[in-house]
Amino acid sequence: MDSSQMQKPQRAPGDTAVGRLFLLDLSDDRIVSLNSDGSDRKVIVTGCRFPDGIAVDVVAGHVYWTNMGHPKVNDGAIERADLDGRNRMTIVPQGGTFTPKQIQLETKSRKLYWCDREGMRLMRANLDGSNIETLVDTNQGDPRPGPDATKWCVGVAVDVDGGKVYWTQKGADNAGKGRVFRAGIEIPRGQTASNRADIEVLYDGLPEPIDLDLDLNNRVMYWTDRGDPPRGNTVNRAPMDSDAKGRPAPEIVLTHLMEGIGIALDLKGDRMFITDFGGNVLAAKLDGSDVKPLLVAQGNLTGIAYAEIS
Repeated sequence: MDSSQMQKPQRAPGDTAVGRLFLLDLSDDRIVSLNSDGSDRKVIVTGCRFPDGIAVDVVAGHVYWTNMGHPKVNDGAIERADLDGRNRMTIVPQGGTFTPKQIQLETKSRKLYWCDREGMRLMRANLDGSNIETLVDTNQGDPRPGPDATKWCVGVAVDVDGGKVYWTQKGADNAGKGRVFRAGIEIPRGQTASNRADIEVLYDGLPEPIDLDLDLNNRVMYWTDRGDPPRGNTVNRAPMDSDAKGRPAPEIVLTHLMEGIGIALDLKGDRMFITDFGGNVLAAKLDGSDVKPLLVAQGNLTGIAYAEIS
């Protein structure tokens, strides 16, 4: 169905904002925008280069996304466009990052954070792509592209008030070597991205943790895992601040994904949105209940972002 024939956003009296999803279709290299109930679907950007991570800046009216490029070639890039897809521009040129994956926009510091998979790095830059920094480098002497999947950085989330950045390293397919990490948002003085001593392993032995999002009010982190069932192909959550000696096992709140990838939280609405490689977009409450399919079998979907657009 043509997007012009789809249901238009419905607003309650006095409501000036509409919940909107932005998701990446890897199979067709495009960005799709739709209402949070699945209606009013529109293709806003085409001709991406294996897009993976997406973030929305409501204030400036921009959508940012990563282009992985070819995983064996140093040709990853980051682009930006208006929310309707106009005024598209490259802000991190090809080769500015190797294979960029999930991206997060931190609104207070006005920085972009992303993970670089085959580059084995966690990186950040200003919103215009300037001042690119490497915060964590896991290569340990390996060449890029990195041959060891346990060193591949994939998902990222930021707690700027807590001064921490979180990320996942997925490991090889179904290897059970996935991990979730945390470190200071700044490199300790006298240390480097390669030797910083403040990195914590929060969880290890996971199937294949992918994208992350944080509920900072309740201090809970959520992530997708695309490994094999029963622990894989799930959405997991865990407390952010538990003591290392008494840290509880992750709680699986959603199962039966088809290679889970993207996750976005709508904290005000007590819901989350998930994409998977089977082409599905799901909505559910934060505890995993009331699951609703929004899109089904729509190619290979990767990153997703939620925003309230006035």
